[in-house]
Amino acid sequence: MQPADPHIQSTKLATHAELPVAESCLRNQKPIADVLSRFLTPDMVVFEVGSGTGQHAAYMTEQLRGIHWQPSELPGCLSAIRAWREHSKQAGFLPPVELDISQDIWPLRNMDAVFSANVVHFVGWSQVVAMFKGISRSLKDNGLVLLYGPYNYDGRFTSEGNIALNEWLRMRDPDSGIKDFEQIVLLGRQHQLHLLHDIEMPANNRMLVFEKHPQP
Repeated sequence: MQPADPHIQSTKLATHAELPVAESCLRNQKPIADVLSRFLTPDMVVFEVGSGTGQHAAYMTEQLRGIHWQPSELPGCLSAIRAWREHSKQAGFLPPVELDISQDIWPLRNMDAVFSANVVHFVGWSQVVAMFKGISRSLKDNGLVLLYGPYNYDGRFTSEGNIALNEWLRMRDPDSGIKDFEQIVLLGRQHQLHLLHDIEMPANNRMLVFEKHPQP
C-alpha cells in the first residue's frame, strides 16, 4: 500500500543479507511498540495493512513476544517482507499476504487487531474509505484498530514539517495528503469503528485507537 519512499535504501546487516530499510521505521518503531504494548496481548493476531519493507513486523514480533503479526502489501513489495521474515526468524512473523486496500474482498477475517502506519496520508480519500470498509470486515467484534501517522485538527496542520510533508505528497499524488482527524473519526463510526484514544506520538504524529462495536 505504501508507495516508494525516497528514504528506503538497502543496507548490509550482520548476516551480510541485503535488506530494504525505511529510515522512518527506524525512528518510529520503538514509540509505536511502546503504545502497542498497552493494547495488544500475547496470542493476539494483528493484521498490518500496508507493511512496506516488513521492518515493523520484524521489530514488533521481537518486542511483543507471543504476538502473531500478519503483514500485507501490494505484490511488488512482498519479496522485501519475506526477506525480513527470513532474517528475523521470529515465530510470530507470519508469511505476508497480497492486499490492495481498494479491493472489495480482503483475504482475512476475525482478526484481533488491525495496525497501519503511514498509509492514510499516502493515499487518496476514496482509498481511505475502502480501507476502513475492509478493516471493519476483517476485524472481529470488539477488535482494535491502531492507526499511526499525522492528522490535521480543525482543518489545520499541526507543524511546519507536516505542511512540507503534505506538499511532497500532493506533488507525487494530488489525491493524497494529510487527512482531517474529524473526518477519520466520522468515517470510523460509519464502519462500526469507535475512537477510544488519540495518543500523541513523536514528530507530530498520532496513534488513533478504535474499537469495533457492531450496530445492534
